[in-house]
Amino acid sequence: MHKLFAAAAPALLVLAVSAAAQVKHNSRAPIDFGADVIELQDKQNRAVLSGNVSLRQAEMTLTAARMTVFYTGQVLGGKPQVSRFDASGGVVVKRPDQTARSNYAIYDLNRRVITMLGNVTLTQGGNTVNGGRLTLNLDTGRAVIDGSSVAGGASSGNGGTVSRAPSGRVTGTFSVPDRN
Repeated sequence: MHKLFAAAAPALLVLAVSAAAQVKHNSRAPIDFGADVIELQDKQNRAVLSGNVSLRQAEMTLTAARMTVFYTGQVLGGKPQVSRFDASGGVVVKRPDQTARSNYAIYDLNRRVITMLGNVTLTQGGNTVNGGRLTLNLDTGRAVIDGSSVAGGASSGNGGTVSRAPSGRVTGTFSVPDRN
C-alpha cells in the first residue's frame, strides 16, 4: 500500500501545480445569460431561469436545467445587483482547462466561490476526480472535493441538508505521463 501512495504523489503534485497555474477568473466581468423562460419575482428580489440555462462570465460558462438568480435589492446604474446563482439539473461549469459536473451548484458572487453538490466530477486534462461536493475558489483556482453530498433534494438553500455520501470517499483517476 505504501508503494501506491509513493506512485500517486507525482500525479498529485502535477494536479496541484496545474490548478495553481490557472489564470485568475475575472469575477467582475459582466454575466451574459440565456434561457428558454425567465420568471421575474421582483418582490422576492429574484428571477427564475428555466430550460437550457447558460451563463457566461469571462472565460467561464455555467449551464443547467434551472437557475435562480438572487438580487441584493440594490440598483446601481439602473441594474439590479446580483449576489448569487443557484443552479440545478445537470449542472456543468467549464473553464479553459477544467470541466466540473454535478446535480446542484451555488455561485456566490460576493465570495467568488462556486460550490457544487451531488455526483460531482471534476476533469482536468487526463485527470478525473469524483466526490459529493466541490468547492471552487475562482480567485485562486483551488478546487477541493470531499465525500459530502446533498440530501433531501433541495437546490435553493432553503431547507436542504448536507450529509455524508454513502461511500463518504473521493475517487478518481490520475493520468501518468508516458515514460520511456
